Amino acid sequence: MANPFEFIQQVRAEGAKVVWPTRRETLITTGLVLLMVFLASLFFLAVDEVLHFAVGFVLGIGRHG
Repeated sequence: MANPFEFIQQVRAEGAKVVWPTRRETLITTGLVLLMVFLASLFFLAVDEVLHFAVGFVLGIGRHG
């Protein structure tokens, strides 16, 4: 087992290898994530409305028939 000093040196060496995204990459990725969230919300809203209509139609048959 390495001593704590060596461990900290290894952690810092590994941390120095990290490549951070540029500001532009971060903004593009954020924009794409927000777009996908918006599209997914529209999709689930549409599915919810279709299911709401279908269940209401099936349950309404017994009331008015």
